Amino acid sequence: MQNSRVEDTNYKDKHIQFNGILMDFTVPKIMGILNVTEDSFFSESRLKSDSELLKMAEKHLSEGATFLDLGGFSTRPGAVDVDEQTEQLRIQSALKQLKNEFPYALISVDTFRGKVARTAIDEGASMINDISGFQFDDTLLDVLAVTKIPYVLMHVEGTFDTMHDITVSHDPDITERLTNYFEKKLTLLDEKGVKDVILDPGFGFSKTMDENYELLHRMDELHIFRKPLLVGISRKSMIYKKLGITPEESLNGTTALNTLAVLKGAGILRVHDVNACREIIDLLCS
Repeated sequence: MQNSRVEDTNYKDKHIQFNGILMDFTVPKIMGILNVTEDSFFSESRLKSDSELLKMAEKHLSEGATFLDLGGFSTRPGAVDVDEQTEQLRIQSALKQLKNEFPYALISVDTFRGKVARTAIDEGASMINDISGFQFDDTLLDVLAVTKIPYVLMHVEGTFDTMHDITVSHDPDITERLTNYFEKKLTLLDEKGVKDVILDPGFGFSKTMDENYELLHRMDELHIFRKPLLVGISRKSMIYKKLGITPEESLNGTTALNTLAVLKGAGILRVHDVNACREIIDLLCS
């Protein structure tokens, strides 16, 4: 198997600045998921109280997470719609607690809304993780332009209501679709002065099962952008549906695919299970 992390000679050029500190992704970093939602697809990730939030954050950090990814709006297929004010209050409350308890933690906020992002940044968020490619709320791009905060740009097609639909694209080549998408989006971000960008291939969004796996095997082709790649496949349907199991039974499958992602040059792994992910990195990158 080709190890793109070894053969990609430009990988050390992929640096992002967080809170004034320049971070490289030669060794992959781990992003631990924190969901202050009521209906995330993996039931064990739903944090229903302040104490559960802080306990999970402490667990992620102690097991080796570099980032905590805080979400107040589930984007799984069929999720309950959450209005902007509710999402904003959830994020604001959770961030205040996290920053008070873990003042030096790097917290990413998972939102596609400009107002929520602005509130999160004011409360100390270190990164915005957006599933929409700034398509679902045009004010988000303005917030990014003003704050210059590190930004996760994910590939998605369609609208908020159709982003999980499996449709036939005009371009059947999955990596070509992503390359064209990222090229256009990065041009817009560059024009706004947003330089610290991480690319997320968007596994599970706007893709068939076969496309998800082809993309994972060809993910190293995305290194042409010389940006870190974030991979979020933890316990997703591309694992549990293929194996005929549940999200709760999908840790082993997640570990297998995250191993491949590391070999293909992932810079960040977004996961529910930090310890299992850290063991992959310790074995392959130490």
